[in-house]
Amino acid sequence: MKAIVLGSGVIGLTSAWYLAKAGYEVTVVDRQLSSGQETSFANAGQISYGYSSPWAAPGVPIKAIKWMMQRHAPLVITPSLSTSMLSWMAKLSVNCQQRHYEVNKSRMLRLANYSRQCLAQLRHDTQINYQGRQQGTLQVFRDAKQVDAIEKDMALLRESGIEYALLDQQQCVAAEPALARVKDKIVGGLRLPQDETGDCALFCQALTTLAKQAGVKFSFGTDVTALIKEGDKIRYVQTSAGKLYADKVVVALGCYSNALLSPLGIHLPVYPVKGYSLTMPIIDKSAAPLSTVMDETYKVAITRFDDRIRVAGTAHLTGFDLSVPASRTKTISMVVNDLFPAAGDLSQASYWSGLRPMTPDGTPIIGKTSIENLYLNTGHGTLGWTMACGSAKLLSDIMAGKQTDIDNTGLDLSRY
Repeated sequence: MKAIVLGSGVIGLTSAWYLAKAGYEVTVVDRQLSSGQETSFANAGQISYGYSSPWAAPGVPIKAIKWMMQRHAPLVITPSLSTSMLSWMAKLSVNCQQRHYEVNKSRMLRLANYSRQCLAQLRHDTQINYQGRQQGTLQVFRDAKQVDAIEKDMALLRESGIEYALLDQQQCVAAEPALARVKDKIVGGLRLPQDETGDCALFCQALTTLAKQAGVKFSFGTDVTALIKEGDKIRYVQTSAGKLYADKVVVALGCYSNALLSPLGIHLPVYPVKGYSLTMPIIDKSAAPLSTVMDETYKVAITRFDDRIRVAGTAHLTGFDLSVPASRTKTISMVVNDLFPAAGDLSQASYWSGLRPMTPDGTPIIGKTSIENLYLNTGHGTLGWTMACGSAKLLSDIMAGKQTDIDNTGLDLSRY
């Protein structure tokens, strides 16, 4: 049985890996010259099972208005008459209702918890190296209102079997000693000990090597131009290298999935939400975080690699623009300098932007389509790496017609 996976980011790569393990003859197609070169390249570096939460949450529409007036806002909207942006924002607004939020978060936690198990098994089986750390995430709060607001989320974490601990100021410092320098800026935090960290680009490169050893073929530098349908099936994939035939096709192209699928009448509510990151060398290990610290006020993640710090944040609605204006990187620079002064050398920082493929309810789209041999694995937003292994294993089981390890209700396109 032959399968083509379109996309070699962390979602496409893990899809190819699990399909190969299930016995498929897999070919991965990507326009880049190597894997993990787009959204997976310089993401936050956090594998945040406990922090899996939809952006569409109660109070967000009001917060968004306030954020628009702030200098260091976690959400930035470039005004546009784009119908896709307006439609997506309208759907996101509906999902901010408490009842929708609880359903969406429980779905995301279900998938994230499963993905934690899958990644742990993959790491055990392959000894894959990506500067990974299993030391948790600390979500820090700068005011008491944030502590009060987390109560409902903790109930959902409890129901989903995610470990957590609510910490006071001193306990936050015990978990992340470098915060002692700025402890007066925080009032408490939520510790998620099962969360992990690592360099996603390194993970992609390492998994590519493992996948090749498992028989997966890669067609890099190849543009996918169309999916050609014949009857109820995809007959072939049209690419810049010619026609590619397979029994089944998986679309894992992130934000670019919709452009390929729309001519077939399949419309995904996925919008590109741009995020920014910086990566800088560590100059004082004692002043650096041990793992990931998430600043709840600014929605900025600060993650420790072996000898580098990755700082990522901001949700910028601006279409497919990948520019990195200095005005948009000031927030992430400010936050790392505010919480971990002297930890890294900002003068040597490299800056990056990536397009997160976000659904209005936060949950990815995984599974079958209306076309018999066409499958989706996209729409993971900021949680692509967090959910990658679980999403890929789930998809592999669906494609093989096997009983899935978790309930996949509400995870495919039919919910729309």
